[in-house]
Amino acid sequence: MTKTAVIIGGGISGIFVMKDLQEKSIATKEDIKIVLLKREDTGWVSVCGLPYALRGWYEIDKVVINKPEFFSEQGVDFRTKTEVERINTDDKTLKLKTGETLKYDYLVIATGRKPALPEMIEKSTMKNIFTLSTMEDAYSIEAAFKSGEVKNALVRGRGIIALQAAAAAAANRIKTTVLAGPPSLLPGGLDPDMGDMLKEWMQKQGIEFILENQPISGLKEDGGRVRSVLIGPRGEKEIPAEMVVVAMGMRPNVRLAEEAGIEIGDTGGIITDNSLHAKTKKSYLKEVFALGDCIEVIDGITLRPKLNQLASTSVVQANVISDNIISDIKGNPCLYSSYDPCMGPVVAEIAGLNFGSVGVTTEAAGRAGIKTISGKATKLTKARYFPGAKPLTMKLIFDAFSMKLLGAQMISEVPVSDRVNEMAVAIRACVNAEDLRNTERCFDPSLSLLVDVTVDAAEDALKSKSVC
Repeated sequence: MTKTAVIIGGGISGIFVMKDLQEKSIATKEDIKIVLLKREDTGWVSVCGLPYALRGWYEIDKVVINKPEFFSEQGVDFRTKTEVERINTDDKTLKLKTGETLKYDYLVIATGRKPALPEMIEKSTMKNIFTLSTMEDAYSIEAAFKSGEVKNALVRGRGIIALQAAAAAAANRIKTTVLAGPPSLLPGGLDPDMGDMLKEWMQKQGIEFILENQPISGLKEDGGRVRSVLIGPRGEKEIPAEMVVVAMGMRPNVRLAEEAGIEIGDTGGIITDNSLHAKTKKSYLKEVFALGDCIEVIDGITLRPKLNQLASTSVVQANVISDNIISDIKGNPCLYSSYDPCMGPVVAEIAGLNFGSVGVTTEAAGRAGIKTISGKATKLTKARYFPGAKPLTMKLIFDAFSMKLLGAQMISEVPVSDRVNEMAVAIRACVNAEDLRNTERCFDPSLSLLVDVTVDAAEDALKSKSVC
């Protein structure tokens, strides 16, 4: 008997559930009808690539991985320009805004996120005020860059999207100011001393920063377009800005779930169990799953709920959900998967500098009542006499008592993704500072140093421990 799986949302989360479920249903010879409902008129889009397109690395349309027809030809009922009005978990139906009713056997909520906007910005009808979360946003920003009318830009926010937007504006020879709260950049992944390294790098490229508790209190316009931004409780300071990009973070898009009686956590995300089933006040729903930017996860270090709105997280969650749908259909518990607490490894290139982090920051550990010791070191990534040798700064955060690794942060002009992944594995394996210091490492002067920066950072933490 054919089972119907309906996926609400066509971002990375929804796309990967669709792909995984299709592949596994073929492998297990299960007859599953997959319906994907997407509000936008696009297929699979890599939105993480949009900031780089705005820096001129490639055309915006290059971020389209597959068009809707690609999935339709594979047998998926892939619907664009389709919005769900209501979820009814009692009779397992969805009501679409067209009036159509869809019945499901399994429902996957992948409704994603929406930009957080200050009230002043949200109510404004001025032109040249943007967010950066869709292809349409990117096309609008690109048009403003090329218009010749923008000499100054204000970016509100201090996360990855905000800083990449600032880098894009600066790359287009626009004087750029970043307005955000204190004390430093990327506070979700970097301690202030590491965040300051990124700020200094961007300042050398002409980007200015106002890292104070200064709200946007007013906007000045000319001909319906923003011309300057007033900040401060009474608008004490005026910043010229012919365009404004707001990237203050993202809120889980949970309206449909909440109206259906699905529980929302204190973080604003949907509550799920370790199978990623959504929860009502009565119980978890065996046939309803949720994943991605719209759910809250459990932090792998603090064991507290948090948001972890990363594409790489969604891919793992999609695999778990597809496993569990197949497991339920076949009645085979051997196919069941569980989603573990989240470590949140993240990397990004910002204005020519790479940053990476995994685990907790010192501040996040402190909020959870965890006492930490950190070690820090800066070294070249290969022998100094080889071309391309660049410094890498690494900070390692350890539990002050057990000296187990809890977090890692790094900044360099060279890619750091492999190192972040290494540290993610190390945290899960409960590796301690002595383990990192004493582990044998490969060496070739063209590729690495005889004594790696990781060793020095671990040694620095051990010295701090001995002083304590």
